[in-house]
Amino acid sequence: MVLDVGGRLQPYRELLQERIQRYTSVDLRSTPLVDAIAAAERQPFAPETFDLVICTQMMEYVPEPRVVLSEIHRVLKPGGVLMLSLPAAHLRDADEECWSFHPAGIRNLLAAYSDVEVVPEGSSISGFFRTVNVCLNTFAKFALVRSLFSYTLFPFFNVLGLSLENLARSSNDQFTVNYSAWARKAE
Repeated sequence: MVLDVGGRLQPYRELLQERIQRYTSVDLRSTPLVDAIAAAERQPFAPETFDLVICTQMMEYVPEPRVVLSEIHRVLKPGGVLMLSLPAAHLRDADEECWSFHPAGIRNLLAAYSDVEVVPEGSSISGFFRTVNVCLNTFAKFALVRSLFSYTLFPFFNVLGLSLENLARSSNDQFTVNYSAWARKAE
């Protein structure tokens, strides 16, 4: 069984659909995809229910990330896995945002888990170009300009960043804009 915390959009559901018995989502906002309306800090599920918990790009909005991770730990079965995605550098898109995350802080938050792995999502080169795209999208005031950028500049900068990253073979992740983490609940 899979739980998607902050699962309003569920980008991984289709990928997992054929491999799992049940996909459950919890979010504060109701959408046709959300199964339970609840705060991530107080999930309405029994202990040790889920084999996998997915939590992507929502921890920056919660005042107490440690409480959310403790609650996820509670609902994970022994040996269950948490897949987490967290922003490290980003423009603020809502007044409710509280946090950005870096490897040492992520490992500290995941101290109750075993087999923790934190991986940067790209190097500093790709982080720079992703940030340029986000800034261009933010600063372009007109929808037509943003639309034009989405078919011209954004793909160009994405390809340029990936190409330069491959050419440089850089492992410098000082300006990674996102981190992914994988953690297992001890058996």
